[in-house]
Amino acid sequence: MLIHPTLRMQSWGFVIGAALFAIGSAPGLTSMLGAGGANTTFFVGSWFFTAAAFVQLMLSGAATTTDNGATAIRAVWLASAIQLFGTILFNVSTGAALHAHTVRGEMHLVWNPNAEGSIGFLVSSALAVMILWRAGSYWDPRSKDWQSTWLNMLGSIAFGVSAAGSFVLKDGASLDPNIASLGTFVGALCFLLASILFVGRNTTPSPAPATAS
Repeated sequence: MLIHPTLRMQSWGFVIGAALFAIGSAPGLTSMLGAGGANTTFFVGSWFFTAAAFVQLMLSGAATTTDNGATAIRAVWLASAIQLFGTILFNVSTGAALHAHTVRGEMHLVWNPNAEGSIGFLVSSALAVMILWRAGSYWDPRSKDWQSTWLNMLGSIAFGVSAAGSFVLKDGASLDPNIASLGTFVGALCFLLASILFVGRNTTPSPAPATAS
């Protein structure tokens, strides 16, 4: 049995994952879903992110190449690998959120992996931007690769803001729940738009990953 990873498969995984994150954090829907419903939506969405990130890593090619006779790590592969690691941290944080009932648990099992995953997304997106810059495509608004890379960067920044807003205080409350929800919602929409760009394409884009963080 063989499974052939494709860009369409990757894109749909990110689209579904981002849509679930957007639903779980959408203004007005959060209160209707309740904490349990929202956390479950995030947990399921995080696994679609991880599956898509794994496909993206497979499509990124070899980890290393030869440059002037020396071994070098390919930035596209590194960005994809860091992103996959970030999605796994979101699996941990969203899964722990379903069961954490203590302040200590919420801090170490939920917030810490969430913050670290957001940092991973930021690093991955920064590498993707550097790839565009190196390729001379730092300003090409009509290119889907350019649009996707910058949408992912905006999404990663929004997720970082969300992580800051969701910092767990000593009494178990979040630092700023509104900022946390809004950052997640905006970030999810950015990731959704970035991935939709490639839903109809079945070949790997260049030079940057179809979606990063």
